[in-house]
Amino acid sequence: MTAQIPRRHPAKPCRIPVGVAVFSRLLGIRGPDAAQFRRFGEALTEGDPLMDDLVGWMTETGMKSTRPLFEQALASGIDSVTDAPAPLRKFFAIVEQTPNWVDPAILRVGAQTMNSGGADGLFIARDVALLGGYSFSGFNQTLLRTGALEKGSNKRFAETSQWALDVIADDGLELFGAGYRSTLRVRLIHSLVRSHVVDLPDWDSDQFGLPINQTDMAATLVGALVAPMVGGLGIGLVNRPSEYTAVGHLTRYVGWLMGVDDEFLPGGFRDSIRMLAHTSAALSIPDETSPQLARPMVDDPLSWNYRHFRTLRRRIARSQHLSVSAFFLGSRAMAQLGLPTRVMPWYPLLRIPVNAIRSVAAFLPGGRERASRQGRRSQERFMVTMLEAPARIGESTQLAQHAA
Repeated sequence: MTAQIPRRHPAKPCRIPVGVAVFSRLLGIRGPDAAQFRRFGEALTEGDPLMDDLVGWMTETGMKSTRPLFEQALASGIDSVTDAPAPLRKFFAIVEQTPNWVDPAILRVGAQTMNSGGADGLFIARDVALLGGYSFSGFNQTLLRTGALEKGSNKRFAETSQWALDVIADDGLELFGAGYRSTLRVRLIHSLVRSHVVDLPDWDSDQFGLPINQTDMAATLVGALVAPMVGGLGIGLVNRPSEYTAVGHLTRYVGWLMGVDDEFLPGGFRDSIRMLAHTSAALSIPDETSPQLARPMVDDPLSWNYRHFRTLRRRIARSQHLSVSAFFLGSRAMAQLGLPTRVMPWYPLLRIPVNAIRSVAAFLPGGRERASRQGRRSQERFMVTMLEAPARIGESTQLAQHAA
């Protein structure tokens, strides 16, 4: 039986963001063929059966009693839960069985490499991946129904950043590590959102498919973890080929934990770029929701926490982050997002020589470890600048109380 493809899936591949297009051409990556493109359309109706089954049981039994059991298994393993219920044991028996292709040493290199990007890596994640992602109007429909406008883009990005920092923390992806726990919490929230939104009276499944489906999850995975590495090249952050390979390996394992199907897990860094390009070609359809979500994000720096010269520094930060968006997204995408199209890309131009020097220093003996430590500190400072209180994953959705 042929799968019913939602109407949101375009008849042909869309134009992809300028930066992704340029990098794809350099690597010889072509657009999706007809079969691949159709598969992305079919996957708009596919969720995460393993977690969806668990959430169905948790909701029916009661989150008040089942969420503590989930958290205990998350922190200490399913064997620590006395008489663990069968649905919980089934889920954790799978996720605790780390695939044999996962190499902890390579994961550590990937995490160090991503930490080395420092705050500039977070800037690209914010100003390019997240902001540019608002051109994915089908995904916006889910965001708007989970309180994205009410909670604000600043908190949403802080939560996403906290998840990413947990993932690339020291030993973050070991069993029961910070990244392992955060990723499975995100997976839980995705399932809660799916269950809630699909039952809303104004959700049109024939038009939008399933909320937070496999295509959306694959795009989010590479957008959050790989796009900042690609953007880093544009501002002088260069790494060894083996380090890019390690980032691809880390991305693959995080996707596995997140519930992305094997067919959509990248096989390496180059394949991550292919997935970034192909999912963009399937999803990049801006509409009226794109500026609705993007415009408030531009002004978020005007509320950030600076100790000295607050008003001036907030204005500089607004200009700085807008310049990063303009540099990577291009005037056409900026216009589609309802943002200024004549913006001087001054911050990326200033950072290229600085980051080039940092990249060379990282190639010296012990340099990668130093760069990772320094980068991590700058990331943590930026997190405090954005949001004084630590970000808690899930708070920016209206379903947070169900996952608490």
